[in-house]
Amino acid sequence: MPPQQEDPLLSQEARYESCDAEDPLLPPPGPEERKADRATMEGLDPYEKVRRPSVYRRESFLVQFVQSKGPPQIIILIMLLALGFGSTIGVVPAVMTDRYARLQHGYMDERDCADFETLIEKPAECLQGSADAQNAAALSSLVSNVLTFITSSLMGSISDEHGRRGILILGLALNSMSPLCLVLLQFYPEMSPTWYYVAHACTGLVSWIAMTLSSLADVMPPKWRAPSFGLVLAGFSVGFALAPTLALAFDHFQISILSCAMILAGLLVSIVFFPETLPERTQMEAIERRLALSDEVTGGWFGQLCFALKRPIREISILNRSRFFRLLSSLAFFSGMVSSADQTLLIYYVEERLQFNDHDVALMFMIMGLLGILVQAVLLKPLNDWIGERWVIVLAFSLGSLDNVLYGLREKKGLVLFSASLSAFAALSFPTISAIKSNNVQESEQGRIQGALYSLQALASGTGPMLLRFVYSQTKDLPYPGAGWMFIFAGLLYLVAVACAWALPKEKANSNYPSDASSHRLSRSDFEPLDSIHEDDD
Repeated sequence: MPPQQEDPLLSQEARYESCDAEDPLLPPPGPEERKADRATMEGLDPYEKVRRPSVYRRESFLVQFVQSKGPPQIIILIMLLALGFGSTIGVVPAVMTDRYARLQHGYMDERDCADFETLIEKPAECLQGSADAQNAAALSSLVSNVLTFITSSLMGSISDEHGRRGILILGLALNSMSPLCLVLLQFYPEMSPTWYYVAHACTGLVSWIAMTLSSLADVMPPKWRAPSFGLVLAGFSVGFALAPTLALAFDHFQISILSCAMILAGLLVSIVFFPETLPERTQMEAIERRLALSDEVTGGWFGQLCFALKRPIREISILNRSRFFRLLSSLAFFSGMVSSADQTLLIYYVEERLQFNDHDVALMFMIMGLLGILVQAVLLKPLNDWIGERWVIVLAFSLGSLDNVLYGLREKKGLVLFSASLSAFAALSFPTISAIKSNNVQESEQGRIQGALYSLQALASGTGPMLLRFVYSQTKDLPYPGAGWMFIFAGLLYLVAVACAWALPKEKANSNYPSDASSHRLSRSDFEPLDSIHEDDD
């Protein structure tokens, strides 16, 4: 006789049989009682934070990820955006360099500046245009990240009260402006590149990636948040691995149109298919906390105005809650400076100094993307289980330091490509840091902590490219490695982050820390009012 189809709820409850048998104080419940208990537990403990470890290990990470509302849509959204933004990552520097050379330095040749294969052949106007484009990119990054620093924690807190979906859609709408400007720039030869960089700067008003991570934290248990964040970034790596190869099949104008279309498709996916993930109980807790703070305000309308104006500062103060949070914030800051500088300046650097063309850029990002898939989707979870989040961060930052030093010592394209492969391992740090902070706050603070983390990284991302451009201006005429000193300096900043990671207490950093010490992960100071500053109990 074929086995009967099991009730999914009863099948899930069957996982508790061994635990019930081990505890003689628990009477064996009947099927109806099991259903009622299961419903109660799902309401009181949606992330299974207090259930027995033996039950926890038997569940499947991938099954829960796929079956939860939100994560599958996030993967589709991430891949569309990665394909859209990644396909023009080598196009933007070429288009902007040529446009600045023509509009500001009188370049009149029919050939584009990107058509010259060596630095010696490249006209002075193109070199000046490249410098203008790099300065504009660094300034745009600074403005964007200052805006993110001011608004991200506030937007995260608002999403804790009103939901993730609306703010995610707003962020994606802002991000669609710069690809549209890139298309218009190539359609109208007299249009200033400033429009593109202004549109790019406006993306800092709302961080869509912070909303996706908050949505994941809403539906995934704490133990699986780091691999969940890593799987999302693996989806991003898939897009970036494939995207630059699209530029080889199309010219710059065609690939810009395709990029804009994919990003608009991502916006459409978020509008039509993305569900709201914020639990109602979590939403009510966040609203009650804000109202409790508001009730303490005195001074009439002026006091309420001051309370509202100070809210962004009050929301980001969560990063100063304890010594543990300050250490996490420090390592996120120093690593954010370097990663942003790499993203902003590396393409300009290799195109100018090593004559990287579209094929070279596509190969570099294919290597980074494929290794990113391997690292984020395959290696991150086993590494977390084996050595814990703390050592994962130490490993990631150490490889990041080596990666940047090798960029600075560049002599051939092959060395840069090898260095780029190490950057995939350095990217382990971001999902791990996000998960650690998520695991050390209340569920009603998930949006706030992700937003605050992005605010801090935004400040780092704004200052990083400007700082490295300053180092470049002071060292570009020095003997070997010359301009490469800025990346060697970046490697030293990564070492500071390694020191901060080393100092993290493992009982709070590692989700796989023994269960008898789990009560120490969230200290009393972690649950105090949000506008207070507390010292760590350690």
